[in-house]
Amino acid sequence: MNAKAPNPRFKIVADNRKARHNYEIGDTIEAGIALVGTEVKSLRQGKATIGESYAGEYNGEMYLYNAYIPEYLQANRFNHETKRPRKLLLHRNQINKLSGAVTREGMTVVPLKIYFDDRGRAKVEIALARGKKLHDKREADKERTWNRDKARIMRDRG
Repeated sequence: MNAKAPNPRFKIVADNRKARHNYEIGDTIEAGIALVGTEVKSLRQGKATIGESYAGEYNGEMYLYNAYIPEYLQANRFNHETKRPRKLLLHRNQINKLSGAVTREGMTVVPLKIYFDDRGRAKVEIALARGKKLHDKREADKERTWNRDKARIMRDRG
């Protein structure tokens, strides 16, 4: 497996690994995310999932929908809603670029990962993506398998 060394600058909390399988990833943007206190504490425990989430525009602002951040157990009645829409903190020109690509070109805004940067702030890496067709997914799987077999053959030959 070709894994990169972990970057010591930030801690990845949630990773959308299926996004690269289901979508052709285009431009990526780092966005801040508006969270309440119990969400931050829950994220630090590393139990969030963004596999089914997406970003969309509402009233001129970008929101992250369907991201699951579990309740923080010690918060009692002051807890947050687990799948509430969360506002993404982006510049106006970034919002215009993303929403324009979604409306004109039929693309989707997909979160790739949620992490804490070196200053301890929660960030979301979002990407403009185009959905892959079934035959594209099969082709990618075939190519990945061949590259794995090729590496194994080369390693065995010395």
